[in-house]
Amino acid sequence: MARPKVYDINGEEVLKLASYGCTNKEIADFHGCSADLIEKSYSEYLIKGRSKGKIRLRQLQLKAAENGSAAILIWLGKQMLGQTDQADTSESEQPLPWSYD
Repeated sequence: MARPKVYDINGEEVLKLASYGCTNKEIADFHGCSADLIEKSYSEYLIKGRSKGKIRLRQLQLKAAENGSAAILIWLGKQMLGQTDQADTSESEQPLPWSYD
């Protein structure tokens, strides 16, 4: 019976690739092993790396919003604040308290 192949895989490299959004298969192809090996042996690096990538994306989105990107402001409002394009017509037809009729 042959010995199992030993791979020289750096967990920090797995973390970095996962933070870029690479799939398990892409990471495995980079290291010359199976996606199953990456998933089973490096899951903590995958989770941390993907979280790091999402955090960085949020930072970039917020920076774009701060720079005045209307599209990203609208999208973030919908995603984070629950805002919609639908007008809420369920309230009464009473004028607003500050309306001048």
